[in-house]
Amino acid sequence: MHVIVVGCGRVGSGLALDLTREGHTVAIIDRRQQAFRRLPEDWGGDRVVGFGFDRDALERAGVRRASALAAVTSGDNSNILTARIAKETYEIPAVVARIYDPRRAEIYQRVGIPTVATVTWTTNQVMRRLFPEVSAVEWSDPADRVRFVEHLLPPAWGGRRLLEFERPGEVRLVAVTRAGVAQLATPDLVGQEGDVLHLAVTTPFADRLEDLLSHPVPLDQGGRR
Repeated sequence: MHVIVVGCGRVGSGLALDLTREGHTVAIIDRRQQAFRRLPEDWGGDRVVGFGFDRDALERAGVRRASALAAVTSGDNSNILTARIAKETYEIPAVVARIYDPRRAEIYQRVGIPTVATVTWTTNQVMRRLFPEVSAVEWSDPADRVRFVEHLLPPAWGGRRLLEFERPGEVRLVAVTRAGVAQLATPDLVGQEGDVLHLAVTTPFADRLEDLLSHPVPLDQGGRR
């Protein structure tokens, strides 16, 4: 996967290194040439001098083949403008923006731009938002018997009652985030594209969770209660 990172500060450079270690191709954009000093000389990604909201810079960074973009500069306005161009003009599937003002963050999440506030920012969190189809562990008890995980709703569950995949004693749907707004799970809640599931799962069942979410029981075989 090709990923563009906008901003080569502490977070951006760390994110670029994490992404390349995981085998992705990466281009990083920063308005200052000296910012790239944070990267090792032998780093294999592309360095682009420019602004993330400048289309020429995005083109040089390979925006037309990018599958993900993270805007992590120190400016809210720059990050949001970059994220909107990436999502609306280039239709990049996974876009995330770093936001300092939490009031703005909620607004942009409602229009489909995932954000992370600076006070809770880590490179791990942006990786989770760039690759939401993979379960992310939010919490586990000291004995690692129970975990809370976050997972993007797979397409196969669209239009289905979400409580269908609960397994007594193994996995329970706790809440759903839809268009940036969280709500507790209810028996009649139906899945929609873009939903983020918040699940409680026993550790022994965690390895089977991906298969359960990816292969729902057909409706004509008891998949509908």
